[in-house]
Amino acid sequence: MAHYFIFPEKDTTVYSHPDRSEMNAGQDEILELVKEKGSTDQYHHPSRILIAFNNEDIKTAHNLIGSETFNSTTIATTASVTLQLTVASTKNLVSTHNINAYAVSQSWTEGTGRYLNLPTSSNGTSWIFRDDSTTATPWTGSGENPPSSDWFGTGVYGTGSISSSVLEQGGGTWYTGSDFFATQQFLEGDSLDTMLEVKNIVKKHSASLFNNDPIPTGIENYGFLLKMPDSVEHNTSSSFGEIQYFSVDTHTIYPPKLVFKWDDSSYSLPDGKEAKSGSLFISLYNNKEEYNQNDEVRFKIHVRDKYPTREFSTTSNNLNIGYLTVNSFYSIRDAHTEREIVPFDDYTKLSADDNGMFFKVYMKGLQPERYYRLLFKHVHNDGTTIYDNDYFFKVVR
Repeated sequence: MAHYFIFPEKDTTVYSHPDRSEMNAGQDEILELVKEKGSTDQYHHPSRILIAFNNEDIKTAHNLIGSETFNSTTIATTASVTLQLTVASTKNLVSTHNINAYAVSQSWTEGTGRYLNLPTSSNGTSWIFRDDSTTATPWTGSGENPPSSDWFGTGVYGTGSISSSVLEQGGGTWYTGSDFFATQQFLEGDSLDTMLEVKNIVKKHSASLFNNDPIPTGIENYGFLLKMPDSVEHNTSSSFGEIQYFSVDTHTIYPPKLVFKWDDSSYSLPDGKEAKSGSLFISLYNNKEEYNQNDEVRFKIHVRDKYPTREFSTTSNNLNIGYLTVNSFYSIRDAHTEREIVPFDDYTKLSADDNGMFFKVYMKGLQPERYYRLLFKHVHNDGTTIYDNDYFFKVVR
């Protein structure tokens, strides 16, 4: 499978609300972007999300893809890296909005707090501090946005929040510039799950991890900061509503994830073989039905005519190797929720060689102790056919 998932090593929400500006929520099951009205003023105070992934997990994904593909700018061979968060709930959310992601420029401590702790916990990062209220290390950065000086001598800036009587300085620091930034627009009726294309940021992390490249070519991996656009945050007289996502501490199957996608397919038919069209029967060769979450599984597909022509032969027609077209794909769904885990896309093409059709799945990114269902999409001369014939497998710990 040319979809490879990794999950966060830490995440949290930081709040600019005066009652919560030193509060830590590092162990909360929810991440949220919200503008809360103050208890002693009428201002709407924004929150932000911090989320980080393990360096070794990023290295593993990078090595699976290969440096040439990962760094390619050619559309046909370009890999994709998306930061995906699943919505838990919304309340009075504006119908059209943007969410921005930045590369965090300083280290931070996840902490042990939760939003509903009484008394609130300050043991970990908050809007004001990047460690805890005892050590009290502030998010250092200019109070200006953008700062007036080039911090790194490279045209790359770090910045904190605008310091004012309304929005207190803090809330993380991040790098500015197009290579350190991603955004996603949501229109009315769109799915509210985030799918932020953050490949440029991860390339910066990888350049530092593999080559020790300095800024601006490489940056330390301190994760991502998600926030509303400045124009929304700084308009403290209007609400944004509330959007909540599942965190890495969720007890659901929807933790945040970094999804690496690349085309690992190869398609070569033996001499004299042609791809089939029309009504076909598709099955899996030797499907074990149960796999370990660390397995890399190569699924082999058997293809034959659904209604083969009757002919006299000493061998079964079922033993003949058949092929789908080059425009054939697979998809993976959660068997219980029907949620699409891996969609049909340019990164799920089926491969073909002398032994038939096949594709690879990295089980590590699938939640264990659950059943999944495979679907196949075949684009051919007569149209498009979806094959959904209860091809199940289970991932176990």
